[in-house]
Amino acid sequence: MNKKESKKGTLVGFGVGAIFFALFFYGAQQLFKPDLESELKEVAVELNRQSPVQIDEFTRLDSAASRGKTNLIYYYTLTGTEKSEVNVDTINKYLRPGVIENVKYHPDLKVFRDNNITLDYNYYDRNREFIAEISVTPDLYKDQNN
Repeated sequence: MNKKESKKGTLVGFGVGAIFFALFFYGAQQLFKPDLESELKEVAVELNRQSPVQIDEFTRLDSAASRGKTNLIYYYTLTGTEKSEVNVDTINKYLRPGVIENVKYHPDLKVFRDNNITLDYNYYDRNREFIAEISVTPDLYKDQNN
């Protein structure tokens, strides 16, 4: 075997090795990719460790939960409010757009946006009566032009 054939064989061997390495690396990444369902459960567990948390003068985060690998659910209490005092149309008109904007742009929520997670916000009055749910799905926070 002459020097030219030896060099060609080395390049082919290197190329085949690189392809196998790339395939192995990709396969290992897929195999060891974090389980999204487990990750969401861990987020909920961590939020529950820190709860309850007074978010502002009127709102307290009581707990969180996950559902499968698609939903993270927040449970809030409007501390100074009773259900009879709340107009659901007002929530949809004023609170809902702010929640959607927060999900769209808050840097801490990027990981949820990147993984197409639906964020559900459930609101209760001070007597634990359900008031409203605001569900922010990927179609609400993703740029429709992309």
